[in-house]
Amino acid sequence: MSPIIRLLRPKQWIKNGFVAAPLFFTPDKVNMASLLDVLAGFAVFCMVASAVYCLNDLRDAEGDRNHPVKKDRPIASGAVSPSSAMVLMALLLAGGVALGAWRVPAILWVVGAYFAINIAYTLRLKHIAILDVLVVAFGFVLRVEAGALIIDIVPSAWILIVTGLLALFIALAKRRDDIVRDLDAEHRKSLDGYSLPFLDGSLMAVLSTLLVSYLIFTTDQAVMARLGSEQLYFTGPFVIAGVLRYLQLTVVYERSGSPTDLVYRDPGLQLSVAGWLATFVWLLYL
Repeated sequence: MSPIIRLLRPKQWIKNGFVAAPLFFTPDKVNMASLLDVLAGFAVFCMVASAVYCLNDLRDAEGDRNHPVKKDRPIASGAVSPSSAMVLMALLLAGGVALGAWRVPAILWVVGAYFAINIAYTLRLKHIAILDVLVVAFGFVLRVEAGALIIDIVPSAWILIVTGLLALFIALAKRRDDIVRDLDAEHRKSLDGYSLPFLDGSLMAVLSTLLVSYLIFTTDQAVMARLGSEQLYFTGPFVIAGVLRYLQLTVVYERSGSPTDLVYRDPGLQLSVAGWLATFVWLLYL
């Protein structure tokens, strides 16, 4: 990919798929208009997220040059100039706001909150241990909230809880990878507040809470009535298999540095996600 495209980090756009979660779990709202609106919301988050990546790479260029992988990022490597990155960031923000105002104005406040939090994260919060991973997790919760606003529903507490816990689990796994790679505060100041025992314990605590929360979600009477199925627990094994596979990749194989790369490349995770999706489609739509 060209340096400009790499600066946008299109691989990371898969995260914005969480915008579609509320529509997926609300079959009676599925129609062409809602699909187009959700697609527009997805595009808005992609543009705003890429603008944040531009700012992040501008701020971290010096530190990235000391990272074994991030040294090849477009700004750190010199392939894209800081001035070009700033212009691109402004264009992405303008495009995201314009598209949102035209197609899905209801989510503009969520997008604004997402951007503001990520600015704070880039400038300060990512250097504070624990708070850094909580902010990352909250960004995913905001995506789900935006998806709910697009189709004019109130998201259930369970979808927000499970989304936040899953994102927190993945963020902690990424911090563990940083520690394993012997990265220190010179790369990320928050790493001074982490250690392998602490992260391993945190991963176990979050994983336990995540699995229990998901199983409660699938057996909750209100959820089953809302989704029109009493067999939601059939999806549980795929979730258990997926998070255990991610834990294995993190602790055993120590490959959790890039969550998106794992999703794109690991057959175990892909099968878990595909099985989970296929089971939900069968239960809700067939």
